[in-house]
Amino acid sequence: MVPSSDAVNWFPEDHRFMAHALRLAEKGLYTTDPNPRVGCVLVQGNEVVGEGWHQRAGGPHAEIVALRDAGERARDATAYVTLEPCSHHGRTPPCADALIEAGVRRVAVAMQDPNPRVAGRGLERLRRAGIDVSCGLLWQEAERLNPGFIKRMRSGLPFVRSKLAMSLDGRTALASGESKWITGEVARQDVHRLRARSSAIVTGIGTVRADDPLLSARPDEATDLEQPARVILDSRLRSPANARVFRQAGRTLVLTTASDPPARQALLNAGAEVLEVQPDAAGRPELTAVLRLLGRMEFNEVLFEAGATLNGALLLAGVVDEWTVYLAPCVLGDEARGLFRLPGLAGMADRQELAIVDARRVGRDMRLILRPCG
Repeated sequence: MVPSSDAVNWFPEDHRFMAHALRLAEKGLYTTDPNPRVGCVLVQGNEVVGEGWHQRAGGPHAEIVALRDAGERARDATAYVTLEPCSHHGRTPPCADALIEAGVRRVAVAMQDPNPRVAGRGLERLRRAGIDVSCGLLWQEAERLNPGFIKRMRSGLPFVRSKLAMSLDGRTALASGESKWITGEVARQDVHRLRARSSAIVTGIGTVRADDPLLSARPDEATDLEQPARVILDSRLRSPANARVFRQAGRTLVLTTASDPPARQALLNAGAEVLEVQPDAAGRPELTAVLRLLGRMEFNEVLFEAGATLNGALLLAGVVDEWTVYLAPCVLGDEARGLFRLPGLAGMADRQELAIVDARRVGRDMRLILRPCG
């Protein structure tokens, strides 16, 4: 969505300082949930006099950190902020008011608040106070930093990724189910970074029973990481209460269509949250209903790590925003398991098409990022 003020004549130093604010915002990649990742830089002349980023929900926003860093030098400064300063009282007071009280002269904003209930109000409050306000600088980069928060604010749904790993012949595991490891260590660390930035990791009951996964995020560079929630789609409450996923820090949710009191109690005793959701025609959790629930729970980015059946259902439902596929330079043979279960494709007209938006080497493997066509 191109901002209405994209005709502003930005100067090279504007781009430089906003790029710096975006790099600061990225420091909160793993920690701000459910809030957005935001950075702020305060500048006098061509000198940075204060900077900050939002570190976690409940803590000070980026503008407040930068103002504290600048002190009295904030007066008459230019503030570069990656997201419109808030105008409402939440866990913290409005940042627009703090900028006004500090006496900043100018505020450059990358993008408006995506929440339609408050979008533009912070900018208008600053303008009414006599501050020179402009919006739209590096707005595409700012949107890429917060895809989940933006989508949830606009639609109520989280941003959905699905991660897959396959051989050159499009297989995910041997016929026996053995799959460790198709990809190399560098690609596996890349997956941990994907997990770490996610609000929740979602899988199906088949993966839990076959692989007993941890579903935890362990990126090398993260030292202050709150684990994403784990979500299991389990229509008949068959999750083993002694599964490793229930022994991890943080939340584990089991979403089901069954009302089996003994099985439910066993999972509750294991520390899980058990929630009933709307069934689809086959009695499984309906995927759009699942995503609406996760959106209401303020999950911004959701990562599916699942088998061929669930990935096939995701593809047919059209609910995935981005597919991340790791391609390993190996061959598993025609008896090995495929990526998607898609019964009923009778002709080429029924094929499912995706657009490759990025392809790059990750260690010895290739990483493809695909999005739905159109």
